[in-house]
Amino acid sequence: MAMISTYLNPSSQLSGPKSCTAASPPLFSGLRRSSASLSTTQSFFHSVNSHTLRSSSSSNRTSRGIVAMAGSGKFFVGGNWKCNGTKDSIKQLVSDLNSATLEPDVDVVVGPPFVYIDQVKNSLTDRIEIAAQNSWIGKGGAFTGEISAEQLKDIGCKWVILGHSERRHVIGEDDQFIGKKAAYALGQDLGVIACIGELLEEREAGKTFDVYAVPSWDNIVIAYEPVWAIGTGKVASPEQAQEVHVAVRDWLAKNVSPEVASKTRIIYGGSVNAGNSADLAKKEDIDGFLVGGASLKGADFATIINSVTAKKVAA
Repeated sequence: MAMISTYLNPSSQLSGPKSCTAASPPLFSGLRRSSASLSTTQSFFHSVNSHTLRSSSSSNRTSRGIVAMAGSGKFFVGGNWKCNGTKDSIKQLVSDLNSATLEPDVDVVVGPPFVYIDQVKNSLTDRIEIAAQNSWIGKGGAFTGEISAEQLKDIGCKWVILGHSERRHVIGEDDQFIGKKAAYALGQDLGVIACIGELLEEREAGKTFDVYAVPSWDNIVIAYEPVWAIGTGKVASPEQAQEVHVAVRDWLAKNVSPEVASKTRIIYGGSVNAGNSADLAKKEDIDGFLVGGASLKGADFATIINSVTAKKVAA
């Protein structure tokens, strides 16, 4: 079973908050291929060792033609509405999204709070798919307050967001628990937006992304969200984000397969907004975004979706 963790090049520059009050998880954990059975119950998150991330890795990319994208998948933008909204405010947001002009070459997903999923599904254009913000580790039953993958599919969800830092560092979910959720959701044919990312102290110590054990890579989008950039107004520079994204893709190529590395979309999250999305989108290994606060503003979210045009460069 292959193992990886990432150390940043000492020359990497960091712009982020000075401290983080959240409790630290294990120094490194995350996305890795399991050598066990592909049964969904076999999958789990695991702590791993390290290799060196060289700053030259992103600069070695060569032009791939009209669209500067390392992966072969479609640009992907998700909106995580978190614990925000009322019936009236969500009605207005849906109206703004329905009337927005969106570039066609983008997969778009929004994640409303559970209580508004049905409202959104019944009023939002089919152009945009629905994600849940969480799911349970197995089939439904005597689990008060939980939502099963089967129930999410029943109301029309196509995706679920798992492993978000707020679930880890505020709610206290650990890697093994999140891994069980991801495995079960994938086994029920839900797409998984799998969040990875480091605390500030981990970044400064050179620990960067997580690596999950999963039963299949066919329906996963990896969202790199440095914790120090979520909701802080701080954002990783395009170069910092690209550095991590290329390391994730290179790891996939070496430890899973070049095909999986090519088709897996690696998106960035962490204070993405209408003003910085185009510069981030220009980076070859940034295949889209997972957006928090800016996804609650229809016009801003549309601008972020349409930042796919920044990918289009002269051959």
